[in-house]
Amino acid sequence: MKQLLIVAHAPSENTRAMAEAVLKGASHQDIDNVSCRLIAPLDAEPADVLACDAIILGTTENLGYMSGALKDFFDRCYYPCLEVKQGLPCALYVRAGQDGTGTCRAVETICTGLRWNWVQPPLVCRGDWQEGFLEKCSELGMNVSAGLDVGIY
Repeated sequence: MKQLLIVAHAPSENTRAMAEAVLKGASHQDIDNVSCRLIAPLDAEPADVLACDAIILGTTENLGYMSGALKDFFDRCYYPCLEVKQGLPCALYVRAGQDGTGTCRAVETICTGLRWNWVQPPLVCRGDWQEGFLEKCSELGMNVSAGLDVGIY
């Protein structure tokens, strides 16, 4: 059984719904060989990353940057995972009040340093809240999980 880790900062009702939509999509009934786990960045440990086969990161855009909670996750997990998890398939979604560019760039820079492999471009949910964000998040989770399930990565 492969492990998909979802590390998502979800400080509001809407961002919690987004994280749960990613988890729901990743746990689709047709995906047989993937176990999914959703965890808050402040609760995630290096051992969680070391145990996973792919990771989806979720964050809010805070002052044009990732959330402090996700940055803290990277600060604690970077060196313990650096040599061991090279090539880890990863994806990102951002709840952005603005354009999300700085947030994506910051996360991409850290993941490039970790030598993780992007499996798709970041999903940036911009502007005012839209119910369609949930469908996009569910699709993200399902796509990553399905790719892991069939051995694409």
